[in-house]
Amino acid sequence: MPGAALLPSTAPAVVAHAAGDLRIEDIPLAAPASDEAVIEVAFGGICGSDLHYWLHGAAGESVLKAPMILGHEIVGTVLQSAADGTGPAAGTRVAVHPATPGPGSVPYPEDRPNLSPGCTYLGSAARFPHTDGAFSRYTALPARMLRALPDHLGLRTAALVEPAAVAWHAVSRAGEVKGKTALVIGSGPIGALAVAVLKRAGARRIVAVDMHAKPLEIARAVGADRVLRGDETEAIEAVAADVVIESSGSHHGLASAMKGAVRGGKVVMVGLLPSGPQPVLISLAITRELELLGSFRFNDEIDDVIAALADGTLFVDPVVTHTFPLDDGLEAFDVARNSAASGKVLLDFRPDAGA
Repeated sequence: MPGAALLPSTAPAVVAHAAGDLRIEDIPLAAPASDEAVIEVAFGGICGSDLHYWLHGAAGESVLKAPMILGHEIVGTVLQSAADGTGPAAGTRVAVHPATPGPGSVPYPEDRPNLSPGCTYLGSAARFPHTDGAFSRYTALPARMLRALPDHLGLRTAALVEPAAVAWHAVSRAGEVKGKTALVIGSGPIGALAVAVLKRAGARRIVAVDMHAKPLEIARAVGADRVLRGDETEAIEAVAADVVIESSGSHHGLASAMKGAVRGGKVVMVGLLPSGPQPVLISLAITRELELLGSFRFNDEIDDVIAALADGTLFVDPVVTHTFPLDDGLEAFDVARNSAASGKVLLDFRPDAGA
């Protein structure tokens, strides 16, 4: 294949072997399929699911049964374009849409492929064999996953494209937010990005909530008008938000979201709660006629995010708090697990990183 000689036979990657067993190790590089491009990865953002695979050997009901390369929030440069002529040319800087919608026996809306029952995602153990992620210095990905980046959009900022698309999808689930009061429960990376998206969408007032000072500092930097600690229950209830984004992924956060919503308001649940029964103040949803809306991953919002980052209307830079070279990847994961002291933590896969 033309250009194949440019590739080494192995590349360093981040591999989860089991709970508590995370390794930076060389992996063999297979020849790309005809519809795959080879990407030289620049940055990768550590997601909550990556942390769960490391810490627990599972993310929800997706349990590791074999070693798996982590990572789905990546940006880089096309080193070798797809042999079938699809996708961006070599030298193009790209972000990645990590989903592959797939059919299944359960029906779903055709315009919402994120809900397709056969959907796979980079770095997911939901099926076996697992779907390897892209935390590798070089990775081969289907050309359809690649989104070209404008020349003036820096790769470090573009590393937030995937999680920002998750936040964008969540805000869009609430409908029109211009001129409305918005409450964000949980100001980790997704919550902070939701604040930024709400700001861009014209929310009149944005209140962000978290238990720790650092996430609240980030939320204010990207557009929150007011910040509250999670234990300021009376102040949260007094917000009376038209729209609430619940991104804490805890039943305590969901309770705060429902109490902080105005009667007739909307509560969008993007924080993934643990599997199994959860205590919910469902009586409030009934008597206040609240609309409870789920939000899962995203669809084509990634294109809107890239455009908004490129034209400067979506400001997200403060969300990235740490960047580590790949060689220090284990330290990066340890920092990322401490949500009280970090926002989004990036891995720098470039060979000269940290030099």
